[in-house]
Amino acid sequence: MKVIGYEWRLRQVMAEAGMFSTTKLIPELEARGIHLSASQVYRLAAEKPERLNLNVLAALMDIFGCSADDLVRSVDLGAGSARTTGTDAGAPEPSSGTLRASGLRPKRARILPAGDD
Repeated sequence: MKVIGYEWRLRQVMAEAGMFSTTKLIPELEARGIHLSASQVYRLAAEKPERLNLNVLAALMDIFGCSADDLVRSVDLGAGSARTTGTDAGAPEPSSGTLRASGLRPKRARILPAGDD
């Protein structure tokens, strides 16, 4: 039996768009009628969602000007009959390593003296 999984790529898409903070995603979602807490948005970006509201997916595609294929990639997990669960100990998600390898980094902050705008 062929086992198919998926890779959630929201972090990479955010980085490619120059958005490195999940808090910047909150007002963009709210402008499109999606109201999520800061912790929900963080989990959406940092973890692989088991379920995803299609309105949220459509909003993300609109925000980043991308398709669903850019956010979700099908991954062949090989042959096997055992179903994996969230409690299985395994390798960490490849997304953080992929993001580091891509070389995308946030801009360095500059601290100016008071009164210099």
